[in-house]
Amino acid sequence: MQVLVIGSGYVGLVAAACFAEAGHRIIGVDVDAAKVATLSRGQSPIFEPGLDDLLVKHLKSGALRFTTDLKAGIADADAAFICVGTPQSEDGSADMKFVLAVAGQLGEATALRAKDAKPLIVVDKSTVPVGTAARVHAEIAARTDRSFEVVSNPEFLREGSAIGDFLEPDRVVVGCRTDHAETVMKGLYQPFLDRSGGKWFRMDPPSAELTKYAANAMLALRISFINEIANLAESVGADIDHVKTAIGADHRIGPAFLNPGPGFGGSCFPKDLQALLKVGREQGHPMMTLAATVEANRHQKQVLLRKLKAHFGVKAGVPAPLKDRRFALWGLAFKANTDDIRESMALELIDGLVSLGAEVVVHDFAAMVAVKARIGDKVRYAESPLAACEGADALIIATEWAQYREADLEAVARALKARRLFDGRNLFRPEAMEAKGWTYHSLGRRTVEVQ
Repeated sequence: MQVLVIGSGYVGLVAAACFAEAGHRIIGVDVDAAKVATLSRGQSPIFEPGLDDLLVKHLKSGALRFTTDLKAGIADADAAFICVGTPQSEDGSADMKFVLAVAGQLGEATALRAKDAKPLIVVDKSTVPVGTAARVHAEIAARTDRSFEVVSNPEFLREGSAIGDFLEPDRVVVGCRTDHAETVMKGLYQPFLDRSGGKWFRMDPPSAELTKYAANAMLALRISFINEIANLAESVGADIDHVKTAIGADHRIGPAFLNPGPGFGGSCFPKDLQALLKVGREQGHPMMTLAATVEANRHQKQVLLRKLKAHFGVKAGVPAPLKDRRFALWGLAFKANTDDIRESMALELIDGLVSLGAEVVVHDFAAMVAVKARIGDKVRYAESPLAACEGADALIIATEWAQYREADLEAVARALKARRLFDGRNLFRPEAMEAKGWTYHSLGRRTVEVQ
């Protein structure tokens, strides 16, 4: 099939590359000419394992190309995917101006299609509020007499493993009204479902739109729940590792998303929860559990700063109480295997430490360029994890990169002023750290204090 993928952000690039991998002819469209030129050279503007390889492979094969011209290929296209951003508005709702602008442009461009052509399947791939399919349909219909249908097809991609998620989905959700639309969508996704054994769900567009928000809300709720249980575990002398393993063994609960951490971030959960809260208020159905989830996460993002302040005796009213302290911070992205720093806890931690007078030296395997663009010289940037530790009073781990778990802790100890580690990802076991003479703070487990 011939497919337009409009928008070359995270979702659009992954979709374009993976559909090309399935043998379809893909035209990626973006208004940013510089980005199109970069992509046409096989260079991705985002860090996502495996994406660069697919781009290069299918640019060479001819299955994938990029352009600024939305009309390119629309005459023969079977489907057009809308993958543009839906940023958060001031009131918490999703800003739909980019989606609706593309819809209007598609309506005008369909004049290039033959009047007897099969309906163009316009696919909302961006995360959008319930009712968006109807709004997109109205925008297109006001500008064309050609046949088309609007389909909702939410993405369920995890940053850092998006290529695998797309190529081997556990489910594909399609909100459509006709058998023709379902046939086109199945033709696009069947190779992936054959590989993964994933499930196919056809439903109406509003249900598909709500499914995306409900899925992200459920996952965010699980994260905040286990974080609160972890905080309680510390207070009562329990070990969260034992607790999460036992409750995760219950088939009704399962083990996924039960790892305590310093709060969720990224481009999806915070924004999607606010959008769903806004829809609930508008419909007269306040989402009380989600409001509590947002508040719990706000509190959790300060958990490492609270531990640091307690350990170093920071008291209110004392100016720059950490003025003579230096901290090494490993991890800046909101999670491993991405360079995404949106809503990253590490940025809040940096703000907190710097406001207390501390010097912060940071390292990340992918996100340092993005952080420097955001905060400049507020911190120092180290070329390696070990270099960040030189002369630091303590090491803080904020992102769960596998390389940090495998670090030579004896070399780290020699670089630090003292064996102090504040582990926001529970990469190590307290008893092992105690045996090696570390003062070790983690989440939901006993604190090891070595004098």
